[in-house]
Amino acid sequence: MKEVAMNIPSLLIPKANVEYLRTKDSIEFALDIFRRNSYSAVPVINSDGIYRGTITEGDFLYYIMDNPDADLKKVKVRNILREDFYEAVKITASIDKLLIKCLDQNFVPVTDDRDVFVGIVTRKVIFKNIYEEQLKIKYGSE
Repeated sequence: MKEVAMNIPSLLIPKANVEYLRTKDSIEFALDIFRRNSYSAVPVINSDGIYRGTITEGDFLYYIMDNPDADLKKVKVRNILREDFYEAVKITASIDKLLIKCLDQNFVPVTDDRDVFVGIVTRKVIFKNIYEEQLKIKYGSE
């Protein structure tokens, strides 16, 4: 059986096509992004474009439950961000490392060698790529 060739750049959804938040954004702004797009998790970068982590619906829920009187216009994303959540991979990382991360994450943030956020790879993109490659193998088309 022919091996499916994949690499991170070929699977990447570039930053320009990804919704992300900045650490300085308010929780109110962030919640609006989540609500309008029905997201469950969004990458977060700082003002230098460095990937800082991923924020989830649960992060907002727990914060609001623990701080019911908080002014969500004043509280910043950086105040509730779990920086060790949704670890990124380098764009030069092995496809194996990416696939391992996709077992536990709906998407994997991707950074360059300076930790600057360059985009994401989603499980959907990976599975679509594998499926298309298998069809090519099965039916002999290129």
